[in-house]
Amino acid sequence: MKKIIKFLLLFAFILTSSPALAQEAVTCQSDAIVQRDDWLSKLADKFWDDPTAYPIIAEATNAKNALDSSYARIDDVDFIDVGWKLCIPGLPTQIGSTEDTPAPTILKVWDIWSAAGESQVIETLNREFETAHSNVEIRRTAKTIVNMQATTRPALGNPDGPDVAQVNPGRSDLAALVAAGLLADLTPYWQEYRWTNRFPAPLAARNRVLDDGSAYGRGNIYGLAPTAELVGVFYNKEKFAAAGVTVPTTLAKFEEVMATLKAAGEIPLMLGNLDGWPAINLYGEIQNAFINDSTYLDDLIYRRNRTSFDRSTAEQAAVKYKEWIDQGYFPPDFNGLAYDEAWQKFNNDQGAMLISGSWLSNDLLAGPNGSDLGFFLLPPLAKGDEKMTLAGASAAYVIRQNSPNTELAAEYIDWMMSDRAMQLWQQAGLTPVVPVDSSPDEPGLEADINAAWGQLVEQERIGPYLDWATPTFYNTLAISLQELGDDQMTPLEFAQELQADYAAFQAQQ
Repeated sequence: MKKIIKFLLLFAFILTSSPALAQEAVTCQSDAIVQRDDWLSKLADKFWDDPTAYPIIAEATNAKNALDSSYARIDDVDFIDVGWKLCIPGLPTQIGSTEDTPAPTILKVWDIWSAAGESQVIETLNREFETAHSNVEIRRTAKTIVNMQATTRPALGNPDGPDVAQVNPGRSDLAALVAAGLLADLTPYWQEYRWTNRFPAPLAARNRVLDDGSAYGRGNIYGLAPTAELVGVFYNKEKFAAAGVTVPTTLAKFEEVMATLKAAGEIPLMLGNLDGWPAINLYGEIQNAFINDSTYLDDLIYRRNRTSFDRSTAEQAAVKYKEWIDQGYFPPDFNGLAYDEAWQKFNNDQGAMLISGSWLSNDLLAGPNGSDLGFFLLPPLAKGDEKMTLAGASAAYVIRQNSPNTELAAEYIDWMMSDRAMQLWQQAGLTPVVPVDSSPDEPGLEADINAAWGQLVEQERIGPYLDWATPTFYNTLAISLQELGDDQMTPLEFAQELQADYAAFQAQQ
């Protein structure tokens, strides 16, 4: 790495002091033709195992361009286009002495931003962080969320593990890592960087754990997440207009919309529940309409104020869910239809509405009907009621307990929570956890989602996911909703099943 930095500095000096010499000195080890999803840091990592060496490719390519126009001219290192010809120079085996060059501080970061657009945001933020910290090198590893869950715990217990990683909130992930003594307490930085003034309070609770891991939802702060997610209703504006319906303001109006759409020959609500969790989100949103106390679910999940399980609202929501099935508002095979198949059907003009999360917006926008789609929150029972909405955040940034770079890691997380980061996330089509004043230039799906998130933050209506209530609640919900949908269980039996799960969990505490 020292040689690369030394070469970069020397290279920049040569180019600025003697362009002709630079042109003569550059020898391409190989040429690279830019492919889709390529970016300079990715190519630097491919050829030299060092993504931070990307400026060398830009400078070498520009030097070759001065002599041979078949090479690209790179004016912005954040942008390269498919088909461009780039010069990949060979690194010299020795560039003078490095004894006077201090070794860089290595900050190891594991993140979940593996998709192209997300990764580009992180690459940009990482480069800007390194620019502001001249002797810091970020060594980034991007993982899928599944791979992150499988590898994070052993890595955080390793002295050579990541300084910063991303972890899901909840008892089985964040709280378990705290109990194992693997995560650093971020409470001092919460105060130092004034995150409390920016980060939505309901989300902060999801990253609080007592230091022995015995209680979740209270205690010290152990993580922060930069992007948000919320569950709502995607709808096809053309189908709404053709049926003469508008965005509803109450649950009863929502049911009227579904009835009108069905009469017009449409599938009112596309749903695929083979995976189990889509019905959990739909049921949770229905239940939120029947819950009058905005603190009930938080108290239930975090075991606060001796809250007991409310079987009546669970049964009311189950009755409503079953009514929608019996009315034919879902596809007839919804319990055997996979989630990915369902949203792709919706994306191909089948179904007027789809209840899912904002994480799906980029896929829907890329589809044939992307410009015709909108988004609204499932409405409350009565107009103006403050219904909670299922919402959360991405996996949270955490710091390894024994990291030698704790202060730098905290500064890095603060950068990931900065206004600059929020703007880049919004530009990439994700929902920044801190609402950004500027919205997309054109009205549409992204603008609808950002407006809905801003509304939830302002009105403090960010609700938790019901399946967090106990370690087994997800499975109980998924199986019971399948059985309810297949007439193997009544709404009362469904509510009793949930109540029994929660009671068993309480008895173990």
